[in-house]
Amino acid sequence: MRILLLGGTTEAGAMAHALAEAGMDAVYSYAGRTRKPVVQPLPTRIGGFGGPEGLADYLRAERISHVIDATHPFAEGMSRNAVAACCATGTALIALERPPWAAEPGDRWTRVADYQAAARALPGDGSAVFLAIGRQNLQPFVGLNHVWMLRFAEVAAHPLRDATLIVSRGPFTVAGDMALMRRHAIAHVVAKNAGGQAAQAKLAAARALGLPVVMIDRPVLPLRRVVATPAEVMAWLHGADRGV
Repeated sequence: MRILLLGGTTEAGAMAHALAEAGMDAVYSYAGRTRKPVVQPLPTRIGGFGGPEGLADYLRAERISHVIDATHPFAEGMSRNAVAACCATGTALIALERPPWAAEPGDRWTRVADYQAAARALPGDGSAVFLAIGRQNLQPFVGLNHVWMLRFAEVAAHPLRDATLIVSRGPFTVAGDMALMRRHAIAHVVAKNAGGQAAQAKLAAARALGLPVVMIDRPVLPLRRVVATPAEVMAWLHGADRGV
């Protein structure tokens, strides 16, 4: 058995430690978007594969028998490539994915399908928006009549005018995010439904402050087996879980 772990998330880090502790033959793959990725307890590669065909070639060349897709829930391209490459090569595939957030009493969510719909959902009235979607998908918001607050894990260029960049890495706190939103007079929050604990504080803060949230749903991906914990992945690897 030889395993390829597609990572970049907290869940992938936990999976890497579980594989290393079990002494399994595995390699951790980073997409390469972060300049200083977290050091992992597994051999690591950084960079893309060259689409589904390149990934399929890698699986064959490295004799990969199992792929664990623990990429971000919004890493649609990589997840689609993994499905296609594993189908082409007959490689077993499982996705380790954190559950999405669910609206709670007091939340004022508007759910939308994508970034373009999120941009259309904003009022364009010059108000301040906490645009909490990372730096890769800001183009649909360019030119809108808003003042922006961005929060990135590291300093990075962005295309938005009238924007304040906060450089900070989670986990965040509800009290801290409430103070941040008050300080910047935030009137709207835009978030993608990434799930997990590290960035959930902004939703509780918005709830406490009565702020509307435009929530971007996760992309719809091809059918694949999805689990929520490294323990479930380990059971699948060891054959205790006979699901496909």
